[in-house]
Amino acid sequence: MDEQWSYVGNKSNQRWLWHAVDHTTNTVLAYVFGKRKDDVFKQLQTLLAPFNITCFYTDDWDAYQRHLEADKHEIGKRNTQKIERKNLNFRTWIKRLNRKTICCSKLELMHDTVIGLLLNKVEFGRDIYS
Repeated sequence: MDEQWSYVGNKSNQRWLWHAVDHTTNTVLAYVFGKRKDDVFKQLQTLLAPFNITCFYTDDWDAYQRHLEADKHEIGKRNTQKIERKNLNFRTWIKRLNRKTICCSKLELMHDTVIGLLLNKVEFGRDIYS
């Protein structure tokens, strides 16, 4: 699991893409948008519940430690390389996710829709035009 920062309108209005990737297939299992808060992480956790995940690999952010069982949680960079690479791809494909850019969304709805469309197309093979 990982979270990726962006913003809507200006950099003080932060927006986070939270997503979880299957460690073996490198496909996105679920994603949510929101603040970098525990309640948004809990939304992602709810979406992941049907998958019966036995091990979570994350970075060292506190929300993961507070809400994941210690015996199912491994912290470190060794097992998060695939999701970090995926974050880089998303930043390359969508300028809204770049850290230094003049391109930004003015509405949270448009921000989430554009990024959600990319995720659905790339990760789930869902084309809105077919």
